[in-house]
Amino acid sequence: MAPGLAQPVGQVFYVNDQASAARQLTQLKGTEAAALARIADQPAALWLAGADARAKVQDLTARATAAGRTALLVAYDIPHRDCGQYSAGGAADGPAYRAWVDQVAAGLADRAAWVVLEPDAVAHTLDSCGVSPADATERYGLLAYAVEELKKQPKVRVYVDAGNAGWVKDPGQLAEALRRSGVEQADGFAVNVSNFYTTEQSSDFGARISAALGGKHFVIDTSRNGNGPLGDKDWCNPVGRALGEPPTTATGRPGVDAYLWVKNPGESDGDCGRGESPAGQFWPAYAVGLAGG
Repeated sequence: MAPGLAQPVGQVFYVNDQASAARQLTQLKGTEAAALARIADQPAALWLAGADARAKVQDLTARATAAGRTALLVAYDIPHRDCGQYSAGGAADGPAYRAWVDQVAAGLADRAAWVVLEPDAVAHTLDSCGVSPADATERYGLLAYAVEELKKQPKVRVYVDAGNAGWVKDPGQLAEALRRSGVEQADGFAVNVSNFYTTEQSSDFGARISAALGGKHFVIDTSRNGNGPLGDKDWCNPVGRALGEPPTTATGRPGVDAYLWVKNPGESDGDCGRGESPAGQFWPAYAVGLAGG
């Protein structure tokens, strides 16, 4: 592992020494290195997309298993991803997506992992994205397929993404879309992925969805929510944000299975017109700002 990285005592999830912050850490010194270590020393999810997903899954889960830990993963290859915006892409069509899911499932095999399934995919069927009813129906079926296939792996937990507290306001509408996406066969749903709503706001939001789903559990992305949101509409690399609670399964909140760092702190949301790095690219200055916030 990179110098200074270790698996914290009592941590369930695997601290990946190949993550963006860990690789960058060796290039910094002094206070910047100390700040970045606050990110590198915590487990954050590996985002999967494209043809190399199986190899990446196999590599990460094998290393996590050898360390006696559980891997964190994000499946992010749904067709028409992100409505063609900063993180546009995904599988070419439904059959291609099913084949991709099959590869991810094969890579997981019998190793332990938690998977957050397709950030934004459900919420985008309910907003102004322009997803047609036919495309929404196909998307729900693809998500349900992914849940079914991933859950065939004996040590895998799956959480279907449900957006964030500032997005779809009707918990009943969102719950129905999640049902159509296979959430009842999943371990639960995820909230606040790549966003900034406080843990309290996210917990309240998740509890309303949970109630509409008969008590389904959920996880919260706390990677960048230490100072809460800058505003409901300012989701793209907002200034003055901070790291949130470290990843843990000991949340003390009924129905909240874990706080997770789903978004890797320091990875850009996209070029928001201020000279930022492209979406998903590590941005050291922003990472240091989060760690110092």
